[in-house]
Amino acid sequence: MTHYKQLTYAQRCQIEALKKSGLSQNKMVDIIGVNQSTISRELRRNRGLRGYRHKQAQRLAAERRHSANKAYKMTPELVRLIEDKLCEEQWSPDQISGWLKSRVKQR
Repeated sequence: MTHYKQLTYAQRCQIEALKKSGLSQNKMVDIIGVNQSTISRELRRNRGLRGYRHKQAQRLAAERRHSANKAYKMTPELVRLIEDKLCEEQWSPDQISGWLKSRVKQR
């Protein structure tokens, strides 16, 4: 499994400068050292009304990262709660899933 790394602020600055200088995405890949799909995705996701701007791109990326769903750890306590809901209270898996999501939002 490959490890995914977020683009850094400095890389976003480079992308903006290289784009303004008219370089192609393939040339940007050679200079910045990331995959071509990373550059393409970055430019597509973070384009504003005035084009790609590194500060705006950094802010949008941080907002996406903050609002992303967080996985929760299957602790022995959580397993017992799920088993209790399934067996004793006869809840469906969908009900348990919804209940767990509401618990996460409350934190």
